[in-house]
Amino acid sequence: MAKILIIEDNGPLRTLLKEALSPEGHEIIEAADGSEGIKLIEREPFDLVITDIVMPRRWGIEAIVKLRHARPNARVLAISGAAKGRSTELLKAAWSVGANAVLAKPFTLADLRKTIASLLSPRPGT
Repeated sequence: MAKILIIEDNGPLRTLLKEALSPEGHEIIEAADGSEGIKLIEREPFDLVITDIVMPRRWGIEAIVKLRHARPNARVLAISGAAKGRSTELLKAAWSVGANAVLAKPFTLADLRKTIASLLSPRPGT
């Protein structure tokens, strides 16, 4: 199974994400903000990073950029529930810096699981 880092400042959502993914056998590591997430990215490898975009201290965009430099093969799922209209803009920015997939909040657990399964499926040449 995969080693997944969840970077999300909303504690209840972070817990929900962990509880949704843990039964599938994934190793889940949590970070409460972008700064903490970046420190973890620089220290250890992850197969997948799920990051919120708007967070205190450092935004998820910075985490994606750091991840792309430190671990270019890791997969990235960017999530955002920013103010109406702005979420789409922020998710497009996440794509532009290297996110492999994006989900706008609120999303269903089915959509989350489907996206993660797609991101973690073997890629040609690997």
